[in-house]
Parts: sequence; C-alpha cells; structure tokens
Amino acid sequence: MDPMDIMLCHSVYGLRPAVHAAADRLRGAGHQVWTPDLFEGRTFDTVAQAAEFRAEVGKEELLKRAVLAAAPYSERGLVYAGFSLGAAVAQTMALGDERARGLLLLHGTSDVAPNAQAADLPVQLHVAEPDPFEPDDWLSAWYLQMRRAGADVEVYRYRGAGHLYTDPGLPDHDADAAEQTWRTALGFLESLESPESPEND
Repeated sequence: MDPMDIMLCHSVYGLRPAVHAAADRLRGAGHQVWTPDLFEGRTFDTVAQAAEFRAEVGKEELLKRAVLAAAPYSERGLVYAGFSLGAAVAQTMALGDERARGLLLLHGTSDVAPNAQAADLPVQLHVAEPDPFEPDDWLSAWYLQMRRAGADVEVYRYRGAGHLYTDPGLPDHDADAAEQTWRTALGFLESLESPESPEND
C-alpha cells in the first residue's frame, strides 16, 4: 500500500471530535492527514446555527481558507476528502487540482462545472439513502457530470442512515453504516497510487 497525503475537511458543524477521530483512523492505516479548521475554532450543535454562520462567512471565503490550508501540501498530490459541506469543498478543490490523487466524499457533493476536467480521477461517494440534502435526482445528475468530466466514480448508499451517519456525536449516527463506510473507504485509499510509485514513472 502506498500511504496517501489526505486533506480532510469538516462538516457544517465545524471541526468536531468525530473529524479528529476519522483522521486518527486514517493515520492508523498509514496515511498522512491534515484537518483544516475552516471555521477558525467555531463548532455548532444545530444545523440552524451552523448554516447561519456558514452564510455569514460565505462560500468563497471558506474555499479560500481551504485552498490556503492545502497549499503547503498540494505538490505531494493530495487526496481530498470531507464530510457534507467539507465534501463539497473537497470536490471543488480536487477538480481544480491536476495533481489530485483521489476524492473521498462522505455525505456530500457539489456542483460540477460544465468545463470541469477530472481525467481518471478516482472518486468514491458515501451517502445515506434517502438523504434530503442529496436527493436521487441530484445524485444521478452529479454522477453523469462527474463521469463526463472523466472521473472514475463509485457511489455507496446506506438505506435508513441519517445524513451525517459517521458522526457518533449526532442523532444521524448509524454505527453499522459508519463501519461499512470506513472499511470501504480504507480499501479505496489502498487502491490509489502515490505519485512516486514506479507505475507512474
């Protein structure tokens, strides 16, 4: 297995303990992980509070903070990953980084620009079924757009799970779905090749 350099972005709730636990799990598998704090220390207990703060900060500012956090490591060839809002940020960054090694999306996606280029980018999405924030029509269109951009996309759905089902501190938590997600995600990361691999020379 080639260890990956991973940028893991938090959800709209902020940099919660679950994000640190996820990063530790990935590190335990041998990967290097960074968890940028896009909310600069703020965390939230409700979606309403979190959404209000996110609107105040603004989408462009959040993306700017993420890009600045990734900049010192981007030449390594990052795997971008994130939870919900963080997944949307990770997707935007991965599609804008020709050195991206992969994209791991947990509970979220984002718009795909018509001219997006993601030639052979490995992408794995894990999402609840149903998920009010990721409805079926949206996901179908998103999948087709990502494939059209050239990405190699896998989608895993978890029936009956809540939106942020990997976070043990939230009512959405589903232990079985979370464990299955992490097993699959770790396998995905193991399948990726680092830029230093002989196969890429």
